[in-house]
Amino acid sequence: MSQVIFYLILTVLLWGIAPIFDKGALRDGSPLAGVFLRSMVIGIAVTFIGLLSGRLKEAFSLPTRSAIYFITSALFAGCLGVFTYYRALQLAPSSKIVPLAATYPLVTALLSIAFLGEQLTIARLVGIILIVCGVVLVQ
Repeated sequence: MSQVIFYLILTVLLWGIAPIFDKGALRDGSPLAGVFLRSMVIGIAVTFIGLLSGRLKEAFSLPTRSAIYFITSALFAGCLGVFTYYRALQLAPSSKIVPLAATYPLVTALLSIAFLGEQLTIARLVGIILIVCGVVLVQ
């Protein structure tokens, strides 16, 4: 198995397990508390990994443009996106929310075509149609 496949499978498993814990935590916890704790744990874990690997300095030597993009991504996905996802999980079953939240590649595909000049190929168009069909089926 290639490293790419290994990491993709591991990512799917980890991301698939996390919503079970999120839903349990949100029974008594607030989305804001969840985002705060999640961010704190991530910050501590990444700092620890960076120290152990000797690569923590990479975070402080990024080109300004890359740093701005990472910070913007953190605000959209890591803060606002997680907050709204947690709020949705509070309000509806995880079996409905998680698949719908996982349609974000549709937004990425459309924005990549519009703003990054990526091509709308037949394969991408079929993928977009399948995502929309999936949303209809989950509803």
